[in-house]
Amino acid sequence: MSFGRMPFIGAFSMCTDAFAVLPDSMSWKEGPVSEALGVPVLRGSLSRSPLLGILLSGNSSGVVCSEIFDLAVRGGGLPRVGYIPGRHTAFGNMVLANDNGALVNPDLPDEVVSEIGRALGVRAERGTLGGMKNVGAAGVATNRGAIVHPDASEEELRRAERVLGVPVDVGSACGGIKMVGLCMIANSNGAIVGLGTTGPELGRIESALGFV
Repeated sequence: MSFGRMPFIGAFSMCTDAFAVLPDSMSWKEGPVSEALGVPVLRGSLSRSPLLGILLSGNSSGVVCSEIFDLAVRGGGLPRVGYIPGRHTAFGNMVLANDNGALVNPDLPDEVVSEIGRALGVRAERGTLGGMKNVGAAGVATNRGAIVHPDASEEELRRAERVLGVPVDVGSACGGIKMVGLCMIANSNGAIVGLGTTGPELGRIESALGFV
């Protein structure tokens, strides 16, 4: 599946074990998404931007975004919205979270890391994946497993496993793109990956996320 001809599903949408959020401005039928992920599908925007996956991060307890944005959601309510003060905006890129923990960009200040943890109801810790500071763009995590940047070191994988409380493996999507967080959305029930993802990549994704 893709938005138009864009394979970067993870840039435009996000999901957890409780809900999925799709951009208002793009036509994508809620039914197949809800069926694949097993959760209600909401429609929303952040100050009219469709880049929900880049600007929002969250888990079943709620989402976090910059206080400069106006988050509008229809089709149901979000459990909690944590508006984070300061200059940082792309929390979808900077935070990799599930219901057990959150791995965050190491450049985030202490007060922002603490606020992310409070908003999502988990412990937030700094880390990198494949040397990338934007761990949310470099990985996808569910409550069953995670798949991250294929260049992630053993030390980075161990840290991610400790923080997220699930097995973590490496892989790519959309025909070799390493920033897998931009290419797909997933929860404990299923995953939707971007156009161009190969068979071997799908197999790796299914294994890493605990579907096989």
